[in-house]
Amino acid sequence: MLKQYLQFKLSQKLSPQQIQLMKLIQLPTQAFEQRLKQELEENPALEGGKENNENEYDSEFENTDDFNDNETINADDINVDEYLSDDEIPDYRTQANNYSSDDDEKTIPYAAGTSFTQHLINQLNTYRLNDEEHEIAEFLVGSVDESGYIRREISDIMDDLAFTQNVYTTEEKIESVLKIVHQLDPAGVGARSLQECLSIQLHRKEKTQSCELAIDIIDNAFDKFTKKHYKKLIQKFDISETQLKEAISEIEHLNPKPGGSYAGNNRIVEHVVPDFAIKIIDGELELTLNGRNAPELHVSREYNNMLKGYKDTKDKSKSQKDAVIFIKQKLDAAKWFIEAIKQRQQTLFVTMSAIMHYQKDYFLTGDERNLRPMILKDIADEISMDVSTVSRVANSKYVDTPYGTKLIKEFFSESMKNDQGEDVSTREIKKILETVIEEENKKKPLTDETLATILKEKGYPIARRTVAKYREQLDIPVARLRKKI
Repeated sequence: MLKQYLQFKLSQKLSPQQIQLMKLIQLPTQAFEQRLKQELEENPALEGGKENNENEYDSEFENTDDFNDNETINADDINVDEYLSDDEIPDYRTQANNYSSDDDEKTIPYAAGTSFTQHLINQLNTYRLNDEEHEIAEFLVGSVDESGYIRREISDIMDDLAFTQNVYTTEEKIESVLKIVHQLDPAGVGARSLQECLSIQLHRKEKTQSCELAIDIIDNAFDKFTKKHYKKLIQKFDISETQLKEAISEIEHLNPKPGGSYAGNNRIVEHVVPDFAIKIIDGELELTLNGRNAPELHVSREYNNMLKGYKDTKDKSKSQKDAVIFIKQKLDAAKWFIEAIKQRQQTLFVTMSAIMHYQKDYFLTGDERNLRPMILKDIADEISMDVSTVSRVANSKYVDTPYGTKLIKEFFSESMKNDQGEDVSTREIKKILETVIEEENKKKPLTDETLATILKEKGYPIARRTVAKYREQLDIPVARLRKKI
């Protein structure tokens, strides 16, 4: 038996123009400049700079009946989720279908020079190796990751050499060639573990008394060293505390990631351009928008004249009608883009202004403890805009302050109540936690339970597990690993 059901579904739809505006708002300054350059190249009706006595094209052409514009774009409603990404959208929704043909092409700048792998191969060429050894050595170098390590078992490398390179060898032979790779620069490259990496570097240093002890510690008591069991190390090697300090100093000056130190390694070079600037003038905050976000644009006078010429022509041919359709579309697009740029400027300024005033105490002092609890909805309600719009401004923009260049997103945080029942920012609590840990006695670091007690005494009653969570978010290790002798 068949049954019919009537189902109503409410979904948010945006026009293509609204989607483009949202994308413009999301762009930081540098990406916006690229988008602007692209639009100027693609639309000849749009020009940069000022033009005196600028004339809008004749409004009679808005609804002219002289020709039937069959070339108009079908502006069916478009599901916003297919075009825009947002903080609230799960990761699986941003893996595909979130780019369109007009997205900016992002280019990643790299450091100049040869690749890390080629740098190692060039060194191999200075060694006397037979054909088999050279093939094994090149394969090992090709297995070195960006940190400088070989993270694969020798048995797996032996199998891969046989299957992919047609080189049949033994694990012993690979081990012997690996020792040659360990002689390459930077020191420690090709190691299979942190212990081996540090040991290789120490063995290549001048053999002082502290270096010899450091080698002994790394090779024979690595577990005790990583767990900072200093008393056990002193007992094991029958040394003084001063001798242990000197040996540990040797180890601390080693490079745990030798691959990262090579200048030719292809590492991303990030250039941050502040989108806003906040200054303190006579005790008051002053906000400015980076001038590169406010370009001077106007509609092409030449294209306006083309339309006027068509209006004055009595004999309107089919080709002329087709041309004027194209011209009108370009002029419409130019007018819309100029208006969208103005809306973008206004949205950015209004949003950042609201954030600045909401966090006025912080911007006047630079003390993170003065950051108020603030979520996206607080600012959205303040400026009567959608939360997603505020999110697009906050997630990708930077502001230059008297205390450095900051990502705007960092000013947002959840809140919790102190012992007075007042809302305080979690950022404020993290800052206090960080300060307490910085000032602790490193010979007897504070446990999470002790930290929770100290914070409670300061008026922040939070549980030990919450302290542990905040500590991990600050990339601060547990008490045992913070211990120093």
